[in-house]
Amino acid sequence: MEKERPDNVVYSDDQGYNASLLTYSTNVGAPVIKMDDVVSWKSRGISNVNKEFENKFNELKLQYENLMKEYEWNELLYSAKFSFEPVIGEIYHLYANEDGSNSLSLIAPNEWNKVHIGTFKLNSDKKWLHLS
Repeated sequence: MEKERPDNVVYSDDQGYNASLLTYSTNVGAPVIKMDDVVSWKSRGISNVNKEFENKFNELKLQYENLMKEYEWNELLYSAKFSFEPVIGEIYHLYANEDGSNSLSLIAPNEWNKVHIGTFKLNSDKKWLHLS
């Protein structure tokens, strides 16, 4: 029969009474050892990471939408009618023709009575930049 020990006595079968060898306090007046609430830490972490992913996704989505607009404008301009070689850095105007086609011109919208689609500038990469 095993000898009964009080609850506040630290005893192990391997080391006997080993309270002085432990890294934590064992007396009744010692601070309580309790587990940290990792669930709330995890949920805060998940929330922060999800917000970061959402922000990055929205940023990429906006970049994609802008890229598609650039692509559509460039496709429209390269399919337009013009009988000159555009000069890099010059400003050009895109107009709608009565037959449904588009034409590119140096003539400003206030100097011509045609339906103005937009104003563009050709950059050094041969990409049209939409100015207005």
